[in-house]
Order: sequence, then C-alpha cells, then structure tokens
Amino acid sequence: MLILKPHIFNRYSDVIAGVSTKTGAGRRAPYFFNMSFSVGDNENIVKENRNLLFENLGINPANVAHQKQVHEDKVSFVTQGGLIGESDAMITDKPGIGLAVSIADCVPILLYDPLKKMIGAVHSGWRGTEKKILLKTLNEIKKYGCLPENIIVYIGPSISKNVYEVGKEVAEMFDKKYLEQKGEKYLLDVTGVNLDILLKAGVKRNIQLSSLCTYAMKDVFHSYRRDGNNSGRSLAVIALKEYE
Repeated sequence: MLILKPHIFNRYSDVIAGVSTKTGAGRRAPYFFNMSFSVGDNENIVKENRNLLFENLGINPANVAHQKQVHEDKVSFVTQGGLIGESDAMITDKPGIGLAVSIADCVPILLYDPLKKMIGAVHSGWRGTEKKILLKTLNEIKKYGCLPENIIVYIGPSISKNVYEVGKEVAEMFDKKYLEQKGEKYLLDVTGVNLDILLKAGVKRNIQLSSLCTYAMKDVFHSYRRDGNNSGRSLAVIALKEYE
C-alpha cells in the first residue's frame, strides 16, 4: 500500500495525515485502490479499502468523517465520524476524529493548528477555488482562536497547470496570472490560486506544496480528467491523535 505522508507534520506528535494512491491491496483496473462508493466499484471492496487505509494510519474507521462534496463553499464543524452531509471543507478540534476529502484531480488541503489543536480538510476544485472555499475555512477556524501565522498546511497532489485545460467561461473567473492560453483553451493553475490565498491570509512559512500531478502520474494517482468514469478516488485524511 502506497500512502503519502506529508513531512510538514512530522515534528508534531499529535497529528496524523496521509493521502491514499491507486496502489493497495492488490486491486486492479479499472478502479484500483479506490475509496469512493459513487464510481461503480463494489461496495464491500471500497469498505475494505477504506478500513485498510485508516487502520494503516492508526485511525478508527468508524471515527472518520466524510462529506458529500458538491463543489460549493460550505464549511462543516465535525464532532463524529460518518457521512456528515453536503460540504467541501470540514474542521474539528475533537481528538480521534478523522477528516477525509475525496480527490481525483481537485486540490486537497490539510490544515493543522498546533496551538489551538484544530484541524481542517478542504476539497478545492476550480469551482470551490473560485468561491474561495479555503479562505472561508481559514476564516471559520479563526472563530476558534486560530491565527494564520500558526497554521501548518499541506497542499496535496492535484492536476497541474501544465495539463489542466479549461474553457473561456471558466478562465474569465480567474486572474490572468493563473492562466496560460493554449489555442482556444486555457491552462489553469488551481494550486497557485490556493497558495496565494494562504499567503494573503497570513500563512507565510508553514506550507508544504506537493508538486505531484494526478493526471500525469498515471501509475500512482486516480484522475477523473484522464480516466473519466473509470477513475477511482483517493482520500486525503487528517486526524488529531486520541490519547488515553
């Protein structure tokens, strides 16, 4: 099983984080090591896959919160595991509760405040990015006393600007600095938009930015843009450790 573990969290003993990949449990095409119930994969296999991932990370599978992602800007405060309804970002200060975002090209962003002991998980595709879902998550955790300069951030693998083509109607929603014209299409740097949101919000130093492209790395990552309906999904998950 190949799980990416953000090194930026290594120096903190009370946080767990990881991103699943296509590789695990010997799963094969078309879905590979898939974490989603909504792509046509066998539900029992998906449950096994999720349990393997969470147990490998040291998180009780029953305590992991999942959201129905709708590419909007709602932020949910989570107090228990299971399906928590429609949103695209979750936050919690409850130890033992995992926050999992589903990805297959969209940008996953994991947040951790070591002082206030709060975590967040954000799913930011182009729609969520345009709606500033990340900024709204930062503003939400400020209500709990979290200061931007204290927040540790991991921006995970996603589709890169080199291959992410969008039409004019999408491109017009973003500043030209994040765009490069390619014929009648545009290449959009969704990760770059989110990075600038962090910097402008005051998160200056504590950012790990993955350079891995979900579309380009076919043997490693699920990609909806590349594989369409045959694409599985990965999970990016973060949790505060539960101590006895």
